[in-house]
Amino acid sequence: MSEYFLKIRKTFFNMEKFGGKLRALRIRSGLTLKDLAVAFGLNSHGYISEIECGKKKPTAEFALKVAIFFDVTTDELLKDEMEIHFKKYNKK
Repeated sequence: MSEYFLKIRKTFFNMEKFGGKLRALRIRSGLTLKDLAVAFGLNSHGYISEIECGKKKPTAEFALKVAIFFDVTTDELLKDEMEIHFKKYNKK
């Protein structure tokens, strides 16, 4: 692989902090894992828990749902070097 491709791959596909960012957004919004699972139409909160713990990586569809739900950009969620800019959230 070329050095350029490896740099792009590392930037866009290394989502080690996604779970931590998701947890921070959820807690800051006063939501439980179960609340978020219900909001996303999931039967269980296990998938979200595994993402927050880093056991699973989110799908593109899930990452987009998170971005829309919490009103943040996908770049803020997916790029490890970018921090989340918290806005005032109301429980949805």
